[in-house]
Amino acid sequence: MIVVDTLLQQRQTEGRPVGMGLVGAGFMARGLVNQVVNSTPGMQLVAVSNRTPSRAHDIVSEAGAVPAAADSGSAVDRIAARGEVAVTDDFSVLLASDRVDVVVDATGSVPFGAELALACIAAGKHLVLLNAEVDATLGPLLVTKADAAGIVYTGADGDQPGVQMNLIRFVRQLGLTPRVAGNIKGLQDPYRNPTTQEGFAKRWGQDPWMVTSFADGTKVSVEQALVANAAGLTVHRRGMLGMDHTGHVDELTGVYDVAELRALGGAVDYVVGAKPGPGVYVLAEHDDPKQRHYLELYKLGTGPLYSFYTPYHLCHFEVPTTVARAALLGDATIRPAGAPLVDVVTVAKTDLAAGTELDRPGGYHYYGEAERADVTHGSGLLPVGLAEGARLLRDVAKDEVIRYGDVELPAGRLVDRLRAEQDELFFGSAAAAEVRATTAP
Repeated sequence: MIVVDTLLQQRQTEGRPVGMGLVGAGFMARGLVNQVVNSTPGMQLVAVSNRTPSRAHDIVSEAGAVPAAADSGSAVDRIAARGEVAVTDDFSVLLASDRVDVVVDATGSVPFGAELALACIAAGKHLVLLNAEVDATLGPLLVTKADAAGIVYTGADGDQPGVQMNLIRFVRQLGLTPRVAGNIKGLQDPYRNPTTQEGFAKRWGQDPWMVTSFADGTKVSVEQALVANAAGLTVHRRGMLGMDHTGHVDELTGVYDVAELRALGGAVDYVVGAKPGPGVYVLAEHDDPKQRHYLELYKLGTGPLYSFYTPYHLCHFEVPTTVARAALLGDATIRPAGAPLVDVVTVAKTDLAAGTELDRPGGYHYYGEAERADVTHGSGLLPVGLAEGARLLRDVAKDEVIRYGDVELPAGRLVDRLRAEQDELFFGSAAAAEVRATTAP
């Protein structure tokens, strides 16, 4: 969005910077704070909320800004007015600030993310998600609530789903029809765990559980579900095709079955090892022979599929663009377009005994796989975003998909109520009741 730089410069000149509030103080948050404070004129980091305030203090100080504790929205406003950054352990303090235009969720927690999303909607704050997991679990419902409140609900530029959606929009604007939206991975092993990934995580200062979610395929399934739900695509099969491909991404135009893609209406996928990585690709076709002639002239080949790709995704570097798009243009980078088309289901990473309380994603117990949402719902499959804390009611074998009827969910969770509301909204209350009845232990 090249126009964003001009709009931000105008806000800088006018002395009216876009105000950003950040929730979370982990690896991505650290990079984002530095980017906004030092490299984004026209945008102000107003406040950072984290359950451990010392971590928020640290990432603000590391960026060269001055942190100051705040216990009310008015205190946040006063701190921001003198050019400092408010720090709090209570996100409601951040939401009460008149200086905060957009909130960024950098937590990665589904239960917390659901609570934060509802609070942002109630407070009238635009919401940018670095929390792909909550979006994959509850996004189709949350976006309807955001629309009703007149706020922007969006995933982020720089994250692979956002990069793919930008590319899809570009391709569609050219008059082509996207048939595959893909993610380029360097590794895929569903049995990785925080112990196997500890060394890599330590080297880069990351959380081993987060790194595991990348390695075991959970994250790519979550990310591709977001793209499918935003672009109206599906999956070839549970888990996607996930081919190994060590050549250039352009070579993928000859790998897919075009007739199958047309019948599906387009699909999301990923490949392992393709170059240039770790980027994204969109394979699209054009139904106008005159335009196909030009595409061949411009070295895109003879079709029927044409390759478009972005060879990088720059994560926190690009998030301020999303913040500006939301605040200044009312534009979302990526958001669910309606009823869910693709979900992410929970698959046992190892043999699990009855009574096991499932850990969080990127752990030792399970990995996530993309699946059609109608299959997920109709078969009572447990969404990966609801798995944490569920207790198994029976033994589950390695690589077996876990169902609602296999678990006892923790009592009183907001995420379960919202998921039930989403199911009722898009699949109907009778269907939801039938799923629960047929999957009861």
